[in-house]
Amino acid sequence: MRLGLSLGYQTAWTTPADHLALAQEADRLGYSVVWAAEAYGSDAPSILAWIAGQTDRIDVGSAVMQIPARTPAATAMTAATIDTLSGGRFRLGLGVSGPQVSEGWHGVRFGKPLARTREFVEIVKLAVGRKEVAYDGEHYTLPLPDGPGKALRLSFHPPREHIPIYLAAVGPKNLELAGEIADGWLAVFYSPEFAEEHLRAVRAGREKVGKDLTGFDVVPSVPVVVGDDVASCAELVRWYAALYVGGMGSRKQNFYNQLATRMGYGDAAREVQDLYLAKRHRDAAAAVPMEFIDRTSLLGPKERIAERMREYAASGVTTLSVTLFGADRESGVQTLRTVAEALDLAGVGE
Repeated sequence: MRLGLSLGYQTAWTTPADHLALAQEADRLGYSVVWAAEAYGSDAPSILAWIAGQTDRIDVGSAVMQIPARTPAATAMTAATIDTLSGGRFRLGLGVSGPQVSEGWHGVRFGKPLARTREFVEIVKLAVGRKEVAYDGEHYTLPLPDGPGKALRLSFHPPREHIPIYLAAVGPKNLELAGEIADGWLAVFYSPEFAEEHLRAVRAGREKVGKDLTGFDVVPSVPVVVGDDVASCAELVRWYAALYVGGMGSRKQNFYNQLATRMGYGDAAREVQDLYLAKRHRDAAAAVPMEFIDRTSLLGPKERIAERMREYAASGVTTLSVTLFGADRESGVQTLRTVAEALDLAGVGE
């Protein structure tokens, strides 16, 4: 199992310098990849290109670049460019986002996300592979049939004709699609105890194309808080869990709330959502079950984190990407070092 670092996106409490310092420390420690995200603020590729130019070995990956934000061809251009600038260190993570961001921010209808994702990835692969981009799908038609456009191919030679593609997937059908068309899965709220439910769907997708899980990268983003008292560590993660389970999406369509329900926390998920949507955020955070937080996070002293890492590795995780919940840059750097030490202690690193 390898280590990764999930930076998320720029917020009011972080600076580009903070993220760069953490990425550089992860590079020095031998982490395999650093991921950046986007929602409706900072964009992922700008951050990743900036980090790539100031690191040496670590891969840079989008977790995710939003499918409704760009055309497939623009995404392929960006991926090929960052891969070239970084010397072949880019990983393209894609996701459909959610209805509120897709339709509210990008003005793109959210309907049929699986079909759109499939077509999007097929076009990206054509373009990155320097094949002529001609496509006739339900959602994308290239070139347009009633105008002067013609089928084109990428006009420069990136270092690789295949850039690893990852899908951020939560539901069973999207997990199956990830297994079928992608090189890896970007997971959230991943619990080793529930992993088989997810991986069964991924395997089904792999079997469609005559493959198994060999070489497929299972990449959960896992909150980590180091400390002597597990319950106190969990308090830092409560607000994050409440935001996603309670407020990320509408009452009718919140993928994270649905995931928590499938994991056996249906009653708590409904309560958290009710409280969060009523703007009782503190109460919503308090309603997140401690067991849910503990099962989907790395909490406590180094030895406990190492023990939990063994469970993640045994469940099928190949890249464990940690999300830091430290108060400042210095504590974040120290957490990265502790996580690396824990991996050595666990004895499951590559």
